[in-house]
Amino acid sequence: MDALIANMVTQVKKGDQEAFEGIVDLFKDKIYRHCFRMVGNGHEAEDLAQETFLRAYRNIGKYNSEYKFSTWIFRIATNLCIDRLRKKKPDYYLDAEVPGTDGATMYSQLSSEEPLPEEVVTENEEWNELQAEIMKLPEKYRTAILLKYVEDLSLEEISKIMDIPVPTVKTRIHRGREALKKVFQMVVKTR
Repeated sequence: MDALIANMVTQVKKGDQEAFEGIVDLFKDKIYRHCFRMVGNGHEAEDLAQETFLRAYRNIGKYNSEYKFSTWIFRIATNLCIDRLRKKKPDYYLDAEVPGTDGATMYSQLSSEEPLPEEVVTENEEWNELQAEIMKLPEKYRTAILLKYVEDLSLEEISKIMDIPVPTVKTRIHRGREALKKVFQMVVKTR
């Protein structure tokens, strides 16, 4: 896969726009999901994913092939999301009611392959709680947690994306997990 991507990047650098369309096809879902998890809004995630690909296309000449392309493009997406979050405090959540619906939330709009809705309810409630708590984390911890546990990236890749040393990545992941653990221990005690 890395060889295919490297070949596509080479073609894009030579001016082949179809090769870039191939790159977009390979990464569009992952980048969208990453942006969505970072900002918590589908429309903003779409905008950020598009901006990620525009910046990648404009700056493809700056891409250093010594590093994985996925690391480079995730770094672009992460930086755009962080910039958006810094400019605008989140004023909506995935569990908020969607205007014009009868109590539907963004979560209810997501498709589920679970056969029984009853089984999904508990899982959705737990995911909603976890997502809400992740969104409350400071952005440096949230970013590290999402890249590690949702995107399943290595510490080295996260280090490159966030432009911080690996030990700092480990610390941020640890502190983010500890913060989440404290919240969920309190939730369990109150139930």
